Parts: sequence; structure tokens; C-alpha cells
Amino acid sequence: MTRAYSGRMGHREDLLEGAKRCLLDKGFVRTTAREIVKESGTNLASIGYHYGSKDALLVEAFLALIEEMTGTFGQVPPGGGAGEVGSFERFQETWEGIIRSFPESRSLWMLNLEVVTQGDRLAGVRDLLAKAQVEGRRGLASVFTGVPESAVTDDVVEAEGRLYSVLLNGLLVQWLFDPETATGAGQLTEGMRRVMERAATKA
Repeated sequence: MTRAYSGRMGHREDLLEGAKRCLLDKGFVRTTAREIVKESGTNLASIGYHYGSKDALLVEAFLALIEEMTGTFGQVPPGGGAGEVGSFERFQETWEGIIRSFPESRSLWMLNLEVVTQGDRLAGVRDLLAKAQVEGRRGLASVFTGVPESAVTDDVVEAEGRLYSVLLNGLLVQWLFDPETATGAGQLTEGMRRVMERAATKA
């Protein structure tokens, strides 16, 4: 539903919020600049003035949506968490929270999948998003290590951040294909436990 411009936000914020709604409704490929303008109650000139291009606006909107979602991943479950940061218990709890977000935010995760599978049709967007992937890995590393994003070092991003990103994308594809047979948090944790135990015996 189109939201009339309220005057309570500037055009930059209105455009961002309008772009978010367009992305969730139509995705990257089908969202046009005119639809963003209609949804945000702004004008075409505002896109260029505030963001440079429609693609840049869509990327910022997408990253904002992902940031809003990942901000909930590290939250302690109701009643308190069972494990400390870095423990298998907390590892499992965090993945349980992530997996719970799949059905609740299906449109966002479908959008994420579009970015992966439609790269050849998103040339301009792809280049911008590729540069932003590092921050996505940094955010995931922060969630699992308990270290603030600003303090996560590059070596952690390049190692642990990449690992968590691969796991997240794999789980996402499995869940979107068939939630009933997709890997659960407990199975993922047990697999990680066994890999680490086997590695420890070889050390």
C-alpha cells in the first residue's frame, strides 16, 4: 500500500523506507524508480540527489533490512539463555533464533536468495553488494563471538565471518526448498561438535 508523504521525515529517509517496502514486495529485478517514488511520496530527482542512483538506494535499503534482521539473532531467548558466548549451547541457541526468522521473514530471505541467483540480471547492484558482504560477515561474527561489530578484527571476519555466512546461506536454501527436511540447529551443533572433537584428537 502506498504511503503518503507525512512530512515527518526527510526525503532521504522516506526513500529508504519506500525502497524497503518495494524490495520486500517486488524484489530487486522488478522494482522501478517510479515505484519507489510512488511508495515514498517523493520525486525522481530525490533519488539521484540523496543516493546517486536507484541501484545504490536499493542496496542501502537491502542492507538496512538485513541489519534489522541480524540485530535480533544474538538476543537471549525468553527465560534466559542456557550457555555463555562461545559455548555449544549458545551456538545452538543462536542458530535456533536464526532459523525461527525464516518463516517469520520469508519475503526478506527470498530477497536474499534473489540476490544470489539473479546476479547476472543485477550487474550494478551486484557490484555494490559484493563490497558490502564484508560487513555482513562482520555482523555475523559479532553475533557469535559476542564482540561488538566495531571491535571485530579483520582476521575474525575473514575466517569465522565467512564460515557463519556459508552456514547461513546453506541453511536458508535448505529451508526455502523444504522446511521439513532442512537441517536444524541441534543437528548443526552436533555436527560442529563432532568436527571439533575429531580435529582435537588429530592435533
